Amino acid sequence: MMKLRTRRALALAGSAAALSIALTGCSALNGILGGGSGDADRDEETGQVTESANIDIFALKLGDCKMASAQGLVSDADVVPCTEPHDEEVYFEYTMPDGEYSEEAINTASEEQCTGDAFTNFVGIGFNDSVLNVYPLTPTETTWNEYNDRVIQCIISDPEGQISVSLKGAAR
Repeated sequence: MMKLRTRRALALAGSAAALSIALTGCSALNGILGGGSGDADRDEETGQVTESANIDIFALKLGDCKMASAQGLVSDADVVPCTEPHDEEVYFEYTMPDGEYSEEAINTASEEQCTGDAFTNFVGIGFNDSVLNVYPLTPTETTWNEYNDRVIQCIISDPEGQISVSLKGAAR
């Protein structure tokens, strides 16, 4: 059974930088299909990745830095310590309330959560004043119904390319 998570485009006026691809997580079949190896080595106190690793997409955590995902379906993510060159960072997580799956509600929550106060608090300036890109990683109807997946992860990147620091406090 494949578990799907969706990398959604944010429907924002003037935001041409948003991308849309689907991400597939497959922990049940991971060993058979050779996907991510579960989770990365992490610092016991901070939870930060301490060594580059290929992990199951569902092991991705708040604060993780990772390489950009290829377009299409994937079952894993390449995470690295945030002090090493990387493309993206998980800067916020929001848990949707229980209830019926609604793509519209998820899209609305994604836009509000990923570009609102969480973005401002993380980056140091508002989304509309920033040059940085964001996209949400969201539940699909299958993961919502079968795995109680309610988490929206907000991912940030620098359009100029890889960085070797967190974008926290970047103020740009």
